[in-house]
Formats: sequence, structure tokens, C-alpha cells
Amino acid sequence: MPWALTLLAVLPSARLAAQTIDTIVVVRHNVYDRKRDAPKVVAAVGNALHITTHAWVVRRALLVRAGDRYDSAKVVESERALRALTIFRAVRIDTVRVAGRLALRVETDDAWSTIPDFDYASVAGDVLWAVAFTEGNLLGTGTALTGRYEKTPDRHSVSVGYNSTGVLGRRTVLATQYKTISDGRSGTWSIGVPFYETVAPRSLTTDGTAAKERVLRFKDGLLLDSLQHRELRVGVSGGVALRASAAGYLRLWAGAAWRREDFAAATTVPFPRSRFGTLGAGLELKRVRFQVLENFNSFARQEDVDLSQTLHLGLWAAPRAWGYGPGRAGVGPEVSGQLSGAWNRGFAVLRGQAAGVLTGVGVDSGRVIGSVTVASQDLPRQSLILHVEGGALRGPKQGDEFDLWRDSKGPRLFGAHAFTGTRMAWVALEDRAVVKDEVWGLFGIGLAPFLDYGGAWYDNEPTRLGGDAGLALRLGPTRLTITDVGQFALGYRFGKGFSGRHWAFTAAGNIAY
Repeated sequence: MPWALTLLAVLPSARLAAQTIDTIVVVRHNVYDRKRDAPKVVAAVGNALHITTHAWVVRRALLVRAGDRYDSAKVVESERALRALTIFRAVRIDTVRVAGRLALRVETDDAWSTIPDFDYASVAGDVLWAVAFTEGNLLGTGTALTGRYEKTPDRHSVSVGYNSTGVLGRRTVLATQYKTISDGRSGTWSIGVPFYETVAPRSLTTDGTAAKERVLRFKDGLLLDSLQHRELRVGVSGGVALRASAAGYLRLWAGAAWRREDFAAATTVPFPRSRFGTLGAGLELKRVRFQVLENFNSFARQEDVDLSQTLHLGLWAAPRAWGYGPGRAGVGPEVSGQLSGAWNRGFAVLRGQAAGVLTGVGVDSGRVIGSVTVASQDLPRQSLILHVEGGALRGPKQGDEFDLWRDSKGPRLFGAHAFTGTRMAWVALEDRAVVKDEVWGLFGIGLAPFLDYGGAWYDNEPTRLGGDAGLALRLGPTRLTITDVGQFALGYRFGKGFSGRHWAFTAAGNIAY
């Protein structure tokens, strides 16, 4: 009875909660089946070349099944789980009545997933470009395949990747990547069952890394030195929920890792072969809270902003018997957390993390980072954003120093490796205005006046800060599985960290807050 599916039942949550879901109806739409504001030829070709996501992919991601009691929190979390697949442009779950029985109507709009991609970024004369091919929803199965060639001011690389859920079980996630670089190669993999929902009782994953590559260190925009990095690592992690409900959880987690890792000049013979082992455990507490926004970091699609209150505590053991030498063996405490406040069209979130290694002679290494982000969409078609961030490192591993260009942070009109070091600070003020959220069913257009100020420096040198102010043209896809927004920014630079003219232009990727 197709006519019955159109009769939406508006029922109070209390009444629904006492009822059993009789059936789940999945309604799938191709990329241009609805909201036909694209040219007819674009819609026709787009739909013809795209395979609509299979219903079993949608059902696999749902956290409710036929026969379950209706739970509004699980329904909302199921919507988030579907959006997290990044293969849908829009998702909606409603209650309906079919012959007097309660049913869930799950409606999805696919995003275009077969993407030949060309990326280009030019910042203060430093050029990065890449050619890639991504299939984010292979044959409608939710499997992602990627291939990418990238050229940066430092090196060029070719990489391939694979990501899939349900390979060895409904919730099993498998991800692999291999990259060959002009000065090395690396590979990563992971497989396991994560905490796939708030009330998930347990998780278990294993992962690994193999790498032989050159690590570059920069200071004041110039190459300081380089070492060869060789690593082989295998780890396992898991956890159990000590308490879990739709509102939040308390989890006990544990992890262990074995690795062989060394840094030395490439000409060193024989090359060192150090072995290390670590073991850790801790607690994680979370009070769940999400906000759904549009036109924030992307165009014309729903974005889930995690505003949950969180606290993560852990302690790692690194004893001498497991490969750590005198002055390096010890314990590694870690803590991170998030606090937030929200209103109807905005939010404020405070994030912080600290970790280190304490030895018998003092602090061997450490990291402290904190940030505050305030965002408001109270003005129509605008996202006003203020972001403040700072951090400090002590004894970081080679290549792990702050590099604001590499990390897509800091003043956007400055060149590659302009700000590197063991200290960093960054303030950004930006007003993202939507000119047109969708043009021809293909992309959105926006303008963003901005002000950036910040930098990075080593603890043994004076503070190194610079800033810029200007206007950015923002362009981003609206119907693709990738949501990256590009920006073309023109502005005035001031402070330290650059040479040449104060006025500069950049074509680069979006800063995601």
C-alpha cells in the first residue's frame, strides 16, 4: 500500500516509546531525484552514471531494527550514523502508520561519489597540486576507494586507499592506505569493531604502520635538517562500557603497542633497530550533545557538530624492560576534554588536551593544546566564527613539531613552513556569508571577510607572530561525497613570517573549525 507511506503519524514521544517498530521502510533517492534545481542534462547524466546506494547499506548503519521498542534517541543517532558515512546529501527518519502498525520511514538522498579531482593551492608562491580519483560509494555498497598523486614544495607522492564497513561483520570497519613518496614509502591499516553507538557495550580494534621516509624539520621558513625515519608498529585497543545510556556513557579502555622505530641520517650503516613496547588504560566519560547546522563548513547539507561534554583520562607505562633507555623510561599520563554551550543557531566549545612522559629524572616530553571556538548563525545566511588556539611541546619526536601550513592552521596568506616550532598561537575571526547555497545543482558560493593572527616558534627563540586581513571567495560542491570547500583569498599581511609584498593571494582548501 504505497499510499499509506505518505501518512505521517505525529505521535508524542511518550506514546511512541511504548510501541514496537513493526517494520522499517527504506526510501532511496538518486542524486538528482529531488530538489531539481539543476539543468536537465546535468540531472539526467548525473543520475544515469550513479548507482543508488543499496537498501542493505542503509539498514546496516541503522541502530534500530524491526521488533525493537521505539527509542527517539536511537533514531536521532541513526540519522547521525547515516550522515557519517558521507555518501548521503540528506537523511531523514520519520514514523508512519502502515495498516495501523508503527513503521520507520528512512529516506536518503545520495551524493555523487565518482569524483575525478584536481586540487591546487598557492600560498605566497608555494604551490601544492594534486590529481585524484575517488569512488566513495563503489557500486552503491558504501565502500570507498581512492587514488591520489600529490606534489608539494617538499616532495611528491602517490597513494591508494580502501575503506569499508561490514567486511567481516555488520559493524567491522577495515581501512588501509599505501603511499609511495619521492623520498620513502609508508602504509597503514586498521580493522575492528569500534564503539559504533552511544550504548555499544564493547569495542576491539587492531592497527599497524610500516614506514621508511625522510622527516623534514623547518625553522623560520627554512629547512633546518632532515633524518630518515623507519617504523614498524602493531597495536591493539579496546574497551567496555561500565555505564551506557542514550544520554552518555562511562567506558574503561585499554591499549598496547609494539613498535620498532628509529631516526638517523640516511647514510647510517648499520641503521639502528630499536624496539619498544607500551601498555595503557584509562576512563572516558561523555555526555552526548549534537547540533545540526547547514552552510557551516560546507554548502547545502546537514552537518553534525559534536558539542558533547567529554573527559578522557589515561596512563601509559613505558618501562626499561620494554626498550626504553635511562632517562626515557617512565609513565605517560594523558587527559583531554571538551565543554560546550549551545543556543538555537550557534555554539561555543572549549577543548583541551595534555600528555607527557614522566621519568625518574623529570619530564621527558609533553604536549599541551587548548582552543575555544564560538560560532553563530543568528544572522541570516551567515556564520560568524571566532577561534582561539594555543599549544606548547616539550621534546617532540622529529617531525612532530607544530607546522601551521601543514596542519591547515594559522594565517592563511603565509607560505609553506612559515611558522614552525614547539610553541604556537592562533586567533581567527571570520564571517562566512552564503551568496548562493546551490548553483545549477553543483556548487555553492560564499564570501568571507577574515582576520588571522598567530604563528609558531621554538622555545629558544623570540616569539614569531604574523597576521593577515582580507576577503575570501568560497566555492564548494553540494552533491558530492566530498564536501571540501575551496577558498580564493586576497588580503594584507603584517608582522613576521613573510618576505616581499604585504598584499598576497592564496588559493587553498577550507579551514574547518
